[in-house]
Amino acid sequence: MKHRCAVLADFHYNMLEGIRGLLENMFNAVVMVADMDSLLEAAQKLQPNIVVLDLSLPASGEVSVVKDFVRHFPAFSLVVLSVYDDPTVATSIIASGASGFVLKRAAVTDLLPALEEVFKGNTFISPAAVKDVS
Repeated sequence: MKHRCAVLADFHYNMLEGIRGLLENMFNAVVMVADMDSLLEAAQKLQPNIVVLDLSLPASGEVSVVKDFVRHFPAFSLVVLSVYDDPTVATSIIASGASGFVLKRAAVTDLLPALEEVFKGNTFISPAAVKDVS
């Protein structure tokens, strides 16, 4: 069963295309945006099932892009993509209101399992992002 809609936010076009390719079989529509204003507009209009957000999307800072989105749309499920594999980044993103944290380098293997966990009401952090946490 396909979900209705996903919004992808990343200013790297090649990354957007790659992620869209992963999600096309899971969603009826996959909408791509490249900045925070477009993300907020798309989320308002489309009411997506999930938002996949690049942590480095231009805003006032990495964690603040998550806080800004969650402040506007607290009920939406948000999965963050990041190049940062520091466990403290992952935990701060989850603490800021995201439901998932996926390393960009592991998106091919981790993104779909992350979405499945988020749709079940769970959180997900890429295993490689927490490998050094004791």
